[in-house]
Amino acid sequence: MRSKTFENLDPQKQERVLDAAVEEFAEHGFHQASINRMVKRLGIAKGSLFNYFGTKEGIFQCVFEHSVEKLKGPLRKAREAEGDTFDRLRLSLEAGLEFVRAHPRLYRIYLKVLFQENVPFRVSFLRQVRGYAAKYLTPLLEEGIRRGELRSDLDLNMAVFLVDGLFDRLLQSLTVPEVHPALHGISEADSRQRIDQLMDFIRRALAANNGEQHA
Repeated sequence: MRSKTFENLDPQKQERVLDAAVEEFAEHGFHQASINRMVKRLGIAKGSLFNYFGTKEGIFQCVFEHSVEKLKGPLRKAREAEGDTFDRLRLSLEAGLEFVRAHPRLYRIYLKVLFQENVPFRVSFLRQVRGYAAKYLTPLLEEGIRRGELRSDLDLNMAVFLVDGLFDRLLQSLTVPEVHPALHGISEADSRQRIDQLMDFIRRALAANNGEQHA
């Protein structure tokens, strides 16, 4: 957890400290990350870093929360954009992809938390991420039901779970070669085609007219 000492720092210095921590955790993971390398990069005493965050776990937790906060702005814009539910879902997915490409180190940290079971607070961190995703998607889909764009018989919790999972998996496949080597290095046009295909699948599953046809 960040201390008042850290919060009282100049915003530019806060960003420098967090950037050094992001670099270290993204490159080395939690257990191999070195406080010494962080403070050397920053040119500050080791005690200062512990003053700011208390422990190495505290630094990692702050970096993770910082990552989530950075993503909230672009997603908020996508949710408030013009268009129907599927337009907003697509914009949300595109915002996520743009964020991952703009902040590859932050995304690498997320993947380390996702796939490395021995990361401290892993369950808590993933619960926060999934909780935010549910908090973001639930009202968006609820509004779609009210507007008659989504099936009235939709299992909302399951729909949120599936959309979140599909978005997460597609982002991994488009940005991490190890997840889907065949997609590594694909063009922007191919990426958009993959998004088109996924959104068509989601539309077919959730759209109100499809529910009426299968009733």
